[in-house]
Amino acid sequence: MAAVRISSRSGLPSLLLYLGIGIAMGQDGIFDVKFDNAELTQVIGYAALVVILAEGGLGTKWKEVRPALPAAAVLSTVGVGISVGVTASAAHYLVGLDWRQALIIGAVVSSTDAAAVFSVLRKVPLPSRITGVLEAESGFNDAPVVILVVAFSAVGPVEHWYVLVGEIALELAIGAAIGLAVGWLGSFGIRHVALPASGLYPIAVMAIAVSAYAAGAMAHGSGFLAVYLAAMVLGNSKLPHWPATRGFADGLGWLAQIGMFVLLGLLVTPHDLVDDFWPAVVVGLVLTAVARPLSVFISLAPFRLPKREKALMSWAGLRGAVPIILATIPMVSGIEGSTRVFNIVFVLVIVYTLIQGPTLPWLAKALKISDDPSETADLGIESAPLERLRGHLLSVEVPGRSRMHGVEVAELRLPAGAAVTLVVREGKSFVPAPSTVLRHGDELLVVATDPVRDATEARLRAVGEGGKLAGWLGTGGAGRQASGPADLPHLAKLARKLGRGGGDRTGDRTGGTRTPH
Repeated sequence: MAAVRISSRSGLPSLLLYLGIGIAMGQDGIFDVKFDNAELTQVIGYAALVVILAEGGLGTKWKEVRPALPAAAVLSTVGVGISVGVTASAAHYLVGLDWRQALIIGAVVSSTDAAAVFSVLRKVPLPSRITGVLEAESGFNDAPVVILVVAFSAVGPVEHWYVLVGEIALELAIGAAIGLAVGWLGSFGIRHVALPASGLYPIAVMAIAVSAYAAGAMAHGSGFLAVYLAAMVLGNSKLPHWPATRGFADGLGWLAQIGMFVLLGLLVTPHDLVDDFWPAVVVGLVLTAVARPLSVFISLAPFRLPKREKALMSWAGLRGAVPIILATIPMVSGIEGSTRVFNIVFVLVIVYTLIQGPTLPWLAKALKISDDPSETADLGIESAPLERLRGHLLSVEVPGRSRMHGVEVAELRLPAGAAVTLVVREGKSFVPAPSTVLRHGDELLVVATDPVRDATEARLRAVGEGGKLAGWLGTGGAGRQASGPADLPHLAKLARKLGRGGGDRTGDRTGGTRTPH
């Protein structure tokens, strides 16, 4: 775990540290461990990639990705094609590789790594429109890239481009359909079946996501796209014990990355990298300065994004573990010159991650691209089913920028059958009164009966986004709407408060006495 802490403090993607550990253990290293099993590395790398994609899908917020889906889909298909063509041409004409090797390199390095991008951008949060495109692209572009690399690495002549396009489209369609179906069925089952132990929920979620990969691969579709979409559906389905599930997936993702990177470091032979250093630098320079910007600007031309955002996306095309894993495919297939292809990809990833990674936060600040402080933060809600009582216990966190700040408990207008039973504030808990004013950082315990569980969560999220007037001002929610006589007394009371400036109160009053703080 020391590597994780060093990576967090230095701003460098942990990829480099774990690769360094593997190199130090392997040939020419301290322990001189001889490991050259490319087939085993590929199998383990695929398994680790499935886990990493599942973890990434679980952490993808649908409301951020949904507007970015068209742009991300074009960037991960048309953009990949542009990047492959430009990079392969450079590898052929500038480095002297034959066309098969050049096409393999062009396809291998066209896959981006979201984990590497956001590990260095954690201190410079980006607007959701940018993170949505980058996250979705990183989840989508692995599938077409894998298909291309496998096709270019097959023994015999390479298929015509229109045949490859048809195969890619078919496999993506099959993978997408299976991923969405498995994700929906899995989320439905988890929400309606009470497991005997809370610790089984994280395992069940990951098992469902992995089964999506297996189902997609067996149906001759894209298993990688299937697992990502299934995980994204699960991650946006408000599952029970969600924080525990998210933490489990995050830890499992770290474990997969650590094992995969160390194994890749073991596979490489450092003294063989010397001859391929400058070819890797040349190919990487064309990829970073020409191919990636062209793919971004051409692919996103119809979407009218600002040029500075396109510039940041161009520089944010970090390559991580995926290209190195994919570089083992021609080695396993026995393609001539595959070892040199692997060495060039390995050097390229290390060199340009060292250059791009630390400069990404600086570029974001220079381009004046940062998160919009006016955007409201989503509520963190954990649900624990109470099977015998036919109810649910909701744990609600009120984050900064949430418009639930300043709202009284009574003004939440929760459905009948739901109530706020406890408030935890600054480490102290108390039972709230109807007039208790909620604040940033509060944690609420809300009990809801089974029939109104979904309506209660919808109402809480609506107040978090729209404040006390959610529903009256068009914000969605399941609470009462101001459309009948029953709302008139509440409206009159609210009007009197606003007239006295009561709507800006931050103190808590309970029948003339203050509630604990």
